[in-house]
Amino acid sequence: MNGGIRTRRQNGGFENESNRKLNGHANPRARSTSPTEISENVFLFYPNIIGYSRIVLALASLYYMPLHPRTCSSLYSVSCLLDALDGVAARQFNQSTRFGAVLDMVTDRCTTSCLLVFLSSAFPRWALLFQGLISLDFASHYMHMYATLAMGDSGQSHKKIDQSRSRLLHLYYNNRAVLFVFCTLNELFFIALYLLSFSSPMLTPSLLPTENKAGTTSQPGNPSHPPSMLFATPGSAWAMELARANKMDSFWPWVIAGVSFPVMAGKQILNLIQLVKASKWLAEGDIQERRLKGLPRKKR
Repeated sequence: MNGGIRTRRQNGGFENESNRKLNGHANPRARSTSPTEISENVFLFYPNIIGYSRIVLALASLYYMPLHPRTCSSLYSVSCLLDALDGVAARQFNQSTRFGAVLDMVTDRCTTSCLLVFLSSAFPRWALLFQGLISLDFASHYMHMYATLAMGDSGQSHKKIDQSRSRLLHLYYNNRAVLFVFCTLNELFFIALYLLSFSSPMLTPSLLPTENKAGTTSQPGNPSHPPSMLFATPGSAWAMELARANKMDSFWPWVIAGVSFPVMAGKQILNLIQLVKASKWLAEGDIQERRLKGLPRKKR
């Protein structure tokens, strides 16, 4: 925040800066290191290495995403499941770090967004909805993280939610079973939609060529319109949808989508609650700061 209010983090930073400077020179005591201290590389902590592997798996899944649903789904699912493992490793080896928490959250946001971008192209009629889900996900988590840093105690985790602010968010972030179920089924729903894009027997009518002979159809399997004649550009939307059509059975994707949909919808409601609560928390801080500055000033 701007102005007169100093958070604990800001005060701590000012004191540290004062300790490092003495009469215009660096304080030698600030540079001294106890011989008993062990040098650590946070980037090589076990949870963070797991986080890097998640990124590699996610990138590999994106490579196979356009035309290889089984390979993509497997890689993407393993990447998501490792999200739970890095937390276990952090607690087991006492290696919980701010860098690891941010890496974990950024990876979650990016992987889900990439999948939703693909769904926007696979289901163009629902593109606006998928774009809205991406925006809500990013906005709610960014607002929540910023509110925690600006208004919370020094070093407070974004997962530390007081019950007085929101019982639902407190339960979501502090109960590991609830957090795991919501995150897992939320991703499963979007994976199911991804698999369904490979099970449709028909092409989107708006993607079909307009010129057509009477009594013929441009749907897959019609010998009068082979793919080479239908689509001059192999990478066009028409060609990609034709390549995905009838590639796998739709039974299990529909089952997964039906089971996971209520939880996915609940997750979006939690994102909305998180966005509203974080906004109110920041607004409370703004009001306190303005009062300390004597604002609004009374008109004479």
